[in-house]
Amino acid sequence: MAYKVAIVGATGNVGREMLDILAERRFPVSEVVALASSRSIGAEVSFGDKTLKCRHLDTYDFSDTDICLMSAGGTVSKEWSPRIGAQGCVVIDNSSAWRLDPDVPLIVPEVNADASRGFVKKNIIANPNCSTAQLVVALKPLHDAAKITRVVVSTYQSVSGAGKEAMDELFAQTRSVFVSDPVESKKFPKRIAFNLIPQIDVFMEDGFTKEEWKMVAETKKILDPKIKLVATCVRVPVFISHSEAVNIEFENPISADEARDILREAPGVLVIDKREPGGYITPHEAAGEDATYVSRIREDPTVDNGLVLWCVSDNLRKGAALNAIQIAEVLMNRKLLTPKKAAA
Repeated sequence: MAYKVAIVGATGNVGREMLDILAERRFPVSEVVALASSRSIGAEVSFGDKTLKCRHLDTYDFSDTDICLMSAGGTVSKEWSPRIGAQGCVVIDNSSAWRLDPDVPLIVPEVNADASRGFVKKNIIANPNCSTAQLVVALKPLHDAAKITRVVVSTYQSVSGAGKEAMDELFAQTRSVFVSDPVESKKFPKRIAFNLIPQIDVFMEDGFTKEEWKMVAETKKILDPKIKLVATCVRVPVFISHSEAVNIEFENPISADEARDILREAPGVLVIDKREPGGYITPHEAAGEDATYVSRIREDPTVDNGLVLWCVSDNLRKGAALNAIQIAEVLMNRKLLTPKKAAA
């Protein structure tokens, strides 16, 4: 069976990554349609050895399309995802618009693939926040083994999580520093080159940012509502891949060696943990890779049943595009979605 797939936001960082991953993983497609806003009509994007010209979202008919990979932001998704779903096309949405809707499953296939069956209520499935996706992939097998009660996570998030303009700003600012030109900040509230910014998304009344709140709410929905979590999210001058320092408290005892063995067998996880210089993964090495890497697993001596670990993943892939394609594969492999042409 082959599926007709449309990608909304095909010219963006994540949209282009979705096209690449569809081709890499040989997802069975009868046709791939690239969709974008009016300013990108006619723009060309690559899909395998093919070149696709972007078509206008406003005039596209989804009635014969099986899957829509939505990567155009929350405002577009709020308007279009229900309309697309009403035409019988399943939307896999990468924005925050539907993540906490009780009628929309929030899916990370290695963690809660069974919940994907709930898509029939609205024909929408939500992708989690990029920082949440890699975190729950690492937490799930440990939670199954010893029951997590509390998580404290500090993130070190790359600029690609804020889009192409953010990547361009880091490049431009870095160049300006080297040639002694004025450094201009447009995308970020402060300079990002050779700096850290302890703010991602807007501030909320309690002093946390919306990014930090997302990690709390989404982890509870995906993994376990009883888990207590607090996050500090920091933007760092890295182009691709998010890193996280994670402190975990468990209800039951678990050693670092036990955790290491569990994670080595866990789906989507690669453990690189040698206690020597360079015996860990950095964001540079994770870029372009599918795995969630875990390093520096050790026991936390300040609490009972505590572990500390380092977690790194390509935010454009596992944090966004790859996870969306994996969700589509779940629908296909579990026979939850029949291609319209096959059904006809």
